[in-house]
Amino acid sequence: MDHFLVVLFFFVALLYSSVGLGGGSSYTALMAIFGVHYELIPTTSLLLNMIVTGIGSVNYWRGKHLRIKLILLFLLTSIPMSYLGGIIPLSKEMFYILLLITLLFVVARIYIWNNLRFHISLSSMGRTIFILLLGGALGFVAGAVGIGGGIYLVPLIIIFGLGSEKEAAGTGALFIFVNSLTGTIARYQRGAYDFEFILPLIAAVLAGGLIGSHFGALKFRPVTIQKTLGFVVIIAIGLLITKIV
Repeated sequence: MDHFLVVLFFFVALLYSSVGLGGGSSYTALMAIFGVHYELIPTTSLLLNMIVTGIGSVNYWRGKHLRIKLILLFLLTSIPMSYLGGIIPLSKEMFYILLLITLLFVVARIYIWNNLRFHISLSSMGRTIFILLLGGALGFVAGAVGIGGGIYLVPLIIIFGLGSEKEAAGTGALFIFVNSLTGTIARYQRGAYDFEFILPLIAAVLAGGLIGSHFGALKFRPVTIQKTLGFVVIIAIGLLITKIV
């Protein structure tokens, strides 16, 4: 099983990093499908997210697609909430419920929100409030279930006119990296990790992330690839429902 996950995670990292994402939704879904212990799922996803998006952040910075002023507002609330989500111990049932809700939103993001093609104008104050609230919500989800939030953040930046496609991808990469780091620290302090399980997966996503983020940031236009792996999330949702009921 571990060897199969290594191969799968390489391709997940390659695809997601090409659009500035870490792949946490698919890592989490795959681990749920393969029956990985629920305490290890968020820790592993966060650490892998951090590696993939760390590489992506460097490449998007080199490509001059990072807007530091934009990301700082998101991080103002997401960092403490990511730590809070990581430090709070959840029961197995509560974790599965929260993960199920999160993955349902991921499916909506992949198959519904992706088709939205409009922009919403906000006042300066409204934009600031929106960014702070969104950053806090996504930060908590990152720390609690291991999904970095970039899969939601990137399209919302475009819809609300906060940045271009590549700026959104670069912002998403750095956002996931910082919150994944914060969540990983919190979960490490709780002892919710297993490096023997994680290390081979790190090598896989490191290789995939280097390849994917290079082509995505420097050579190709960002394209939506989540639909390719959406069925993995759907299968995980079905499995989680059986675990809860």
